[in-house]
Amino acid sequence: MNQSVRWWGGFLLAALLWVFVYGQLEGFAEVLVSSVGLSRALPFGEALYFFIYEVPKVLLLLTAVVFVMGVVHTFVSPERTRAMLSGRKRGAGNMLAAALGIVTPFCSCSAVPLFIGFLQAGVPLGVTFSFLISAPMVNEVALALLFGMFGWKVALLYMFMGLAVAVLSGMVIGRMNMERHLEEWVQKLQGSAGPGSAVPLAMVWPGRMREGLVHVKEIVGRVWVFIVLGVGLGAGIHGYVPENFMASLMGREVWWSVPAAVLIGVPMYSNAAGIIPVVQALLGKGAALGTVMAFMMSVIALSAPEMIILRKVLRPRLIAVFAGVVASGIMLVGFVFNLVL
Repeated sequence: MNQSVRWWGGFLLAALLWVFVYGQLEGFAEVLVSSVGLSRALPFGEALYFFIYEVPKVLLLLTAVVFVMGVVHTFVSPERTRAMLSGRKRGAGNMLAAALGIVTPFCSCSAVPLFIGFLQAGVPLGVTFSFLISAPMVNEVALALLFGMFGWKVALLYMFMGLAVAVLSGMVIGRMNMERHLEEWVQKLQGSAGPGSAVPLAMVWPGRMREGLVHVKEIVGRVWVFIVLGVGLGAGIHGYVPENFMASLMGREVWWSVPAAVLIGVPMYSNAAGIIPVVQALLGKGAALGTVMAFMMSVIALSAPEMIILRKVLRPRLIAVFAGVVASGIMLVGFVFNLVL
């Protein structure tokens, strides 16, 4: 009991400190820029303000969300996720897999070993692909940062459109019956483990909070460099790119901007934490929301490292179908965003 009280007390103090610091960021950035003799009317002053404000803001948001999802992870483990999807049919299975992708803290690369485990547990290929797409693209980090920067409407629309891409892409791939394009050793694993996977024993709350801190250390420690680089690039765009310049390249009237954004984003490697500050800066300079979202989704969902790892389990034709179907879905999302917003 004493241990639980200490953990809850520490959590409450940390939460209050987080709220206080988050509320002071804007004023701190203003003061710091002024203290070095710069004005936000100057390009460098505005870029510096953007950088000083956004780096701690994104890190604070990321820390809070990763901690919460680390706690969620103690309820939704890989074993439990695999057990929930085993035996699910197309359609309902695709929707459940995509929904689980939101609440399971797995990036695109860490989702690939789960992909193998799902196939081994008898989860259909198309259902497994729905999870593989949803887990990195509609993840807790992306949703929290979108909510913090653009509001709940954009975050909610992104979530629903991302889920639609994951569900429909998985269903399309599933109907193509491409199991023969798995590597031979993966085909032999299919259905070799029954659905009765082990589920971890219940944990007490101090253990769950400790797990949340472990996730913060691992995930934030791994992505903070991407955040700094992403915010730095965003700061340069924010401070130096002329107003409405991006509208001529990525505006909604430019019909080819969405497919071009997807083609540019596919070979890149980043994550939501690193790419969203760039998204914010592009939008501030006149780029269309749908075009920028298509760029972000392609970077997150079709990263180069993920394709390299997938090559170990998928043959080239299935990788090409996967990338093509998902890219088509992302382009559709971009056009829809530009049409309705």
